[in-house]
Amino acid sequence: MELNTNVKYIKGVGEVISGLFGKLGIFTVKDLLYNFPRDYEDWRKTVPIADAPFDTQVCVKARISNAPEGIKTHSGAMLFKAAATDGRGILMLTFFNNKYVVNQLFEGEEYLFFGKITQNYMGGREMLSPRFAKSSGNDKIHPIYRQTERLSTKKIESVTAAAFDGMRGSIEETLPEYIIKKYKLMSLEDSLYFMHFPRSDEDLKAARRRLIFEELLDMQLGLLFLRSRNRSSTAVKILRNYTDEFLTELPYSLTKAQLRCIDECMADMTADEPMNRLLQGDVGCGKTSVAAALIYNVVKNGYQCALMVPTEVLAEQHAASLTKLFGGRINTALLTGSVKPSQKKLIKQGLADGSIDFVVGTHAIISGDVEFKNLGFVITDEQHRFGVKQRTALAQKGLNPHTLVMSATPIPRTLGLIIYGDLDISVIDEMPKGRQKIDTYCVTSSYRSRLYRFIKKYISEGRQGYIICPLVEEGETDLVPAQEYARQLRENEFAGYSVGLLHGRMKSKDKEQVMRDFADGKIQLLVATVVVEVGIDVPNAAVMIIENAERFGLSQLHQLRGRIGRGKFKSTCVLVSDAQNQEAADRLKVMCETSDGFKIAEEDLKQRGPGDFLGSRQHGLPELRLANIMTDTKILYAAQKQAENIIYADPKLDFPEHDHLKNTVEEMFGKFGETGIN
Repeated sequence: MELNTNVKYIKGVGEVISGLFGKLGIFTVKDLLYNFPRDYEDWRKTVPIADAPFDTQVCVKARISNAPEGIKTHSGAMLFKAAATDGRGILMLTFFNNKYVVNQLFEGEEYLFFGKITQNYMGGREMLSPRFAKSSGNDKIHPIYRQTERLSTKKIESVTAAAFDGMRGSIEETLPEYIIKKYKLMSLEDSLYFMHFPRSDEDLKAARRRLIFEELLDMQLGLLFLRSRNRSSTAVKILRNYTDEFLTELPYSLTKAQLRCIDECMADMTADEPMNRLLQGDVGCGKTSVAAALIYNVVKNGYQCALMVPTEVLAEQHAASLTKLFGGRINTALLTGSVKPSQKKLIKQGLADGSIDFVVGTHAIISGDVEFKNLGFVITDEQHRFGVKQRTALAQKGLNPHTLVMSATPIPRTLGLIIYGDLDISVIDEMPKGRQKIDTYCVTSSYRSRLYRFIKKYISEGRQGYIICPLVEEGETDLVPAQEYARQLRENEFAGYSVGLLHGRMKSKDKEQVMRDFADGKIQLLVATVVVEVGIDVPNAAVMIIENAERFGLSQLHQLRGRIGRGKFKSTCVLVSDAQNQEAADRLKVMCETSDGFKIAEEDLKQRGPGDFLGSRQHGLPELRLANIMTDTKILYAAQKQAENIIYADPKLDFPEHDHLKNTVEEMFGKFGETGIN
């Protein structure tokens, strides 16, 4: 048997059960071995029945005193009742609709029972549907897997054990021997085995350490290839710095942080290699002004620039504000899906012949028929909305142009090492003078009538507002979805007001129209889902209510809040939550106490972990199976250092001992021009 063998050929599987494994994304032996348990049950430590705590998972060793008997309930379902004793206490066992238990539990035989003990109506101790096994040889740590209907964790465990039996001694090592010795790592075969069947806590810890190290090493090698591809020489020569000239014409002063970021970028741009930098900063910190200074420099040096953003409305706003900022000194164009065909043709012609210096647009910019005469600088705004491939596609419109990635999503440095490992990072950590502080409060839904009056007060003063909902349409919860909420407001509390609706399931054209109407002031109150997290800049919007706020991550709440307070008006954000648990209360308290996006992001990452923090993972990097970058930072730094050493000694991974590493990196990142591996 080999790693790429279909699971149906494992002993005890076959066509039907292999189909069930397919529902879990498991098709080969390798998929199965890397399908790590989500948890473990320790059956080694048994407790006496009389001493076992209630409502806690425990393991009890006991002998069957009364074999299972079937009892038919009023509804026609079958219960099977049995009794067991350890000599000191009696444990009642109840199984629901499990007729097989009659042939599995025999009077006088000793078994291990794992589950929660409860008190039954007679005051006795009882276990409902416990997992059980003969006590001989089963007092060990058992893996618990993600399950699907008709495929239990017990079955997955037995099939995984059968797979290891068939592969024993034939799982090839994937790390060079010198790395295994240097970091005292467990072998791959032992690591995989002990992840499923650890003999001890120490086994499990060592197995996890080995596999996490390899996972992070592969990731860092891939990112270094991205970086090395970006570090090849560029044909774009920025010979003169025009920053002072640009600043002289600017109608306002930049902060020290903005000036520092411009200097960092210009230092990169005047080098022989292309700039590849992330510009990170909180909502309203002035990233666009930094980008404008760089665009001005590149155009004055004779090259074209392109800015790609996620929505048409944001593209329009950027084009309008930058055109005004440049005051006619730079020929700027807007290219989106809505631009008329005749206008598109002229813009594409202008880009091809070089008469257009700078284009702002959506992903329409990366269409195959868009060509530039001499593209020298590309910018992507809100990078988490674009994958690595889209960023690469834009850069490939030029000859290794300079690249700037802008993000208003504050990402802690540790996480940035993973997501943006191929980029240098500049941070704007200072807000411009005059930026409004947004007052933030947390209340229960009992305040809703008062909140409606509060919103009306803002609207009567000529302002606009948002109400954010976590759901789009009716689901299985009692939360009021956005569509129904908007209908109720229009018919009741806000009859006579202009109430708009915006959610992710609307057609792109309809979404763009709603955002445009809100930006133009035609909509007074916008009921929306998180689709507004990024996309429109409405200086007149000054109030936001976020319903069921406990359902959002802290970073998401911060991004939503950043949609208001963008003009000269005093702004207020109110978080509505009826959540009773302390964790939710503590999270929302953070929002009320600080407006620092980086502090909020750190707290969010601590509380939710990187998987949830990254949401739908649109950054285009492969998924991490085991590593948690908040808890595995020591391993991450060791893996980064080792990856750098490998690339320094063997830039193309041509050494025989690096064959497996090269293949794995290509599997993770794909054989693209994106790694430069050939």
